[in-house]
Amino acid sequence: MAKAKKSVKASKSAKTSKIAKGPKYLVIVESPAKAKTINKFLGKDFHVVASMGHVRDLPKSRMAVDIEHDFAPEYIIIRRALKTVKQLKKDAENKEIIYVAPDPDREGEAISWHLAHIFSEEGHGPKILRVEFNEITKDAVLKAFEHPRAIDMDLVNAQQARRILDRVVGYQLSPLLWKNVGRGLSAGRVQSVALRFIVDREREIRKFVPQEYWTLDAKLSASEGPEQERIFLSRLTQIDKAKPDLKAQAEIDRIKQELQQLPFQVSNIEKTEKRRKPQAPYSTSKLQQEAYSRLGFSAANTMRIAQRLYEGVELGEEGSVGLITYMRTDSVNVAVSAQEEAVRYITEKFGKEYLPEKPPVYKSRKGAQEAHEAVRPTSAFRIPDSIRDFLESDELKLYELIWRKFLSSQMVPAVDEHTAISILAGEKYGFRTTGKRNLFLGFTAAFGEIKVENENSKEAEEEAPELLELPDLKIGQKLSLHELLGEQHFTKPPGRFNDASLIKLLEEKGIGRPSTYAPTISTILGRIYAERKGGALMPTELGETVVDILVEHFPKILDAEFTALMEEELDEIEEGKMEWVKVLKDFYGPFSEFLLRAQTEMKSVKQAPIPTDYKCGLCGKQVFIKFGRFGKFMACSGFPECKYTRSLPTGFFCPEPDCGGELVKRRAKGRRAFYGCSNYPKCTHVVNELPKKEDATEASSEAP
Repeated sequence: MAKAKKSVKASKSAKTSKIAKGPKYLVIVESPAKAKTINKFLGKDFHVVASMGHVRDLPKSRMAVDIEHDFAPEYIIIRRALKTVKQLKKDAENKEIIYVAPDPDREGEAISWHLAHIFSEEGHGPKILRVEFNEITKDAVLKAFEHPRAIDMDLVNAQQARRILDRVVGYQLSPLLWKNVGRGLSAGRVQSVALRFIVDREREIRKFVPQEYWTLDAKLSASEGPEQERIFLSRLTQIDKAKPDLKAQAEIDRIKQELQQLPFQVSNIEKTEKRRKPQAPYSTSKLQQEAYSRLGFSAANTMRIAQRLYEGVELGEEGSVGLITYMRTDSVNVAVSAQEEAVRYITEKFGKEYLPEKPPVYKSRKGAQEAHEAVRPTSAFRIPDSIRDFLESDELKLYELIWRKFLSSQMVPAVDEHTAISILAGEKYGFRTTGKRNLFLGFTAAFGEIKVENENSKEAEEEAPELLELPDLKIGQKLSLHELLGEQHFTKPPGRFNDASLIKLLEEKGIGRPSTYAPTISTILGRIYAERKGGALMPTELGETVVDILVEHFPKILDAEFTALMEEELDEIEEGKMEWVKVLKDFYGPFSEFLLRAQTEMKSVKQAPIPTDYKCGLCGKQVFIKFGRFGKFMACSGFPECKYTRSLPTGFFCPEPDCGGELVKRRAKGRRAFYGCSNYPKCTHVVNELPKKEDATEASSEAP
């Protein structure tokens, strides 16, 4: 017996000894990838684990906000986080300090606060400190742990206010849409305004009436001398010193006849040097815009890739390291240490003439969080080619975009010579030719041979453009006319929004914040309020219906200026200038009045089923066109006894031999709409776009 007691005592002693030798500190970040990278930077006294994002939130089953008692939220541990929380509490045992180190923004601060709340429930737990870093490199992480701080409740309250505001709007508007439009719909404070932009633009396009106009170009060359063989184009810009307004071919033909008889000569030559300044390094919105324009990446895809680059990539012997700074930011500030490193790289690679006298300072947009940095590489010396073998193709493309943008932002302007040649034909007609040649590459040298992947891009303009060098002419020099080219044009409607242009507008209007742009677009597409046509965002019939009903009954919610004002107030909560409960009360007063009226006045826009000539493939009854969450579909009139449904026919037959099916619109989770054979699964033919009308098989006469 004595021997057994001695054994137990020895065992307890061994356990105590083992605990004493273990890590003293617990570090909690969001993701395993981030934990893995940071774990290598800290010593054996630290144990780094992941919370897997938020661990507490409002329940999905009810609003869980007590409006009558200062909008008190009812938080619960998320079901998927139950095991994680249990493990975190176990990991926290016998630790001296818990460091909470989620991302450096409102959301990260809220995660920190929720984690602290969970540990405080246990009573006298370890001390909890907040650690914040903008990049996941060894120097940045170690420096951050030297300066921990308390959790910033202004940041937490700003996040709480946004979360509660969006919950109140969503959970009180959505049931009205279910009742009057269709089940499963949703409305959101930022989402609905963004959708309104898309709908309004589509209606502008529909109303647009194209106007015909013509341009006239002359193919010219010097009449004599060394430049005689060089032909260049010059555009008609003046008739009797007024801008031409050419509306018809007959007018062009008349002018051509006159010009054939007139002498052409150079009347003036203007040469000016212009400096082209580099742009600031990326903010989140600009990164999303240019990744779409240059690389064809959606906003959501850009953020997924950027997250991986930020959290850490295995670089062989160098180990795991974060390649870029935090990717959710509206600031264009750059740390002094990063500027100093860029100076060293530019000096070595390009020479001192590519460096400005002082490091450039860029101005962030109004309301930007200046404490953050721009999105930049964590090291200017980590050139894309040096890590090519460690990155996936899309990761490399995005990293290269960020790296080159940052490097160019720290360089001097490019210098171009602009030439404008004015030409007279007789005394009545004036032509003008412009050209440009580069005198000094400046910041464009940083772009090197970078390739614009998305050929339809109008945004990718920073690299040195293709320059048009004009022949060396003199004032008064006579020119030979080779050909006159009249071209018909039509004015074009405004373009549909794409990811880049919608994000640009949201930022300009002050709607949403860096973390909300990509989720907003994803939600609009996920709810089938809009679809992609090519890269463009086109509203569906459902999206237009939802916008119309919300504009009628909740004009403030759909008002861009009001939504922007709410964003400013949320920012002021973060800055400690406003009290979050007051902001919610000021919003809810007018909103509740609109809500009360809408509950009695909003009329159902649900459409009655439309009969067709189709018969049910299961029971033979008549098939109707119905209206659901995802738009129109066909269903058996015998529902609910018969559950037969099918997509609407498109009028195009399946091209597979001996199939006989029709192409119907389908959807798959996580991808855009496509067209598949109605005989699936017997026939698996799919296409992303329908064939052109002239190439298509004749439409089925039965198609409704």
